[in-house]
Amino acid sequence: MKLKFLGGARTVTGSCFYIECNDLRILVDCGMHQGEDADEVNRAVFEFQPEDVDYIFITHAHIDHSGMLPRVVKDGFQGRIITTSATRDLLEMMLYDSANIQENDAAWLSRKAVRAGKPAVLPLYTTEDVSNVIPLFDIKPYDQIFHLGSGIKYRFLDAGHILGSGTLELWYQDSGKEKKIVFSGDIGKKGNPIIRDPLTPVQADFIVMESTYGNRLHKPMKDSINELADAIKATFKKGGNVFIPSFAVGRTQDLLYILNNLVREKRLKTIHVYLDSPLAEEATKVYLAHPECFDDEARKFFSRKNFDSAIKLHFVKSVKDSMALNKRKSGILVIAGSGMCDGGRIRHHLKHNLWRSECSVIFVGFQGQGTLGRKIVDRAKFVQILGDDIAVNSSVFTINGFSAHADQAELIGWLSCFKNSPEVFIVHGEEEVSISFGEVIKEKFGFKTHVPEKGEVFEL
Repeated sequence: MKLKFLGGARTVTGSCFYIECNDLRILVDCGMHQGEDADEVNRAVFEFQPEDVDYIFITHAHIDHSGMLPRVVKDGFQGRIITTSATRDLLEMMLYDSANIQENDAAWLSRKAVRAGKPAVLPLYTTEDVSNVIPLFDIKPYDQIFHLGSGIKYRFLDAGHILGSGTLELWYQDSGKEKKIVFSGDIGKKGNPIIRDPLTPVQADFIVMESTYGNRLHKPMKDSINELADAIKATFKKGGNVFIPSFAVGRTQDLLYILNNLVREKRLKTIHVYLDSPLAEEATKVYLAHPECFDDEARKFFSRKNFDSAIKLHFVKSVKDSMALNKRKSGILVIAGSGMCDGGRIRHHLKHNLWRSECSVIFVGFQGQGTLGRKIVDRAKFVQILGDDIAVNSSVFTINGFSAHADQAELIGWLSCFKNSPEVFIVHGEEEVSISFGEVIKEKFGFKTHVPEKGEVFEL
């Protein structure tokens, strides 16, 4: 087997791994790069021939693991895209949303370019390209082994990260022996709201493992919920509004679930929550359509309660309605995308409210280097939003206990389930984090580890 690291190598986004094995060519994930230089990286020529790829496995629906699917299909891929049922349903709406953003951004940039006498800007891909992706999905359940042919078989285990997320086990024949490589995908932490806890393989020759939080520990969920409640109460007492940048898939549904519980337990007064993300609204519907992925507590909750039974939940449909929220000066909580503040409606809310000392911004997820969210978390005095310099005067809370990622202790716990001594490739983490996590693994287990560079090739 030849394994090449095309993305997610010494960086947190753009996960993509290329395999050549027994006459088959396979991609595991096909993610979009986010952050600085993202457009240039995403438009670069693929380091493989898309028409030669036979299969693409998608571990979960987040765009940094799936967002390049329309482009790879546009450039010639005609094979099968293998994933779980819930991931397929989430991907359909997320890829169309991504394409709409690409088209709208290209149209805006083209108008500026034409006025300057420059060529028009083409979108990375279009909604038509997404339509060509949908028929290629091949849906597989968890916990069942399937055969690709050429001596290769595979299985998805529930990764416990978001709805439909999977850890991929891949068996292959090598010199008359069967070997196994595991792609962790993004590993969830135990106790995530709604979905089940992650499952772990128990044997592998090789592991490609994420390391997003490989150098830190999360606060306990109970402490994080307390901090969230305190931040909301303090902000309303000051006469401001609360803004939560949140990923449309996973984090938003968890937050709604937690806020419902806080109000129902009378730890918060009934609050008006504005979900200012059409994508998050659609994702919430997909979540409700897949109770087979829920843990026991969530299954019982959704069987007897409406999702917005305690909070006053408002779905913000139009841009006009979104803009109107910025005329509300106090007493509301707005959840809007994107999670790292590099797109979506959250940017408009921050432009109009980040300078207001009575308001608060609550970050509940990882903020990649170079993103607007990271600059705010790092307490820059000013940030540029939609062409304007905005003072960072609001209270800023970072509550990492809500992360859907396993922290260092949980990643170590995941690895400890392996009964042999696999060789570990550490990916999907900032460079210094991946390197330090590799040292922790070597010290703890004695496993051979690698932190691949982008484009690096290994013969397994």
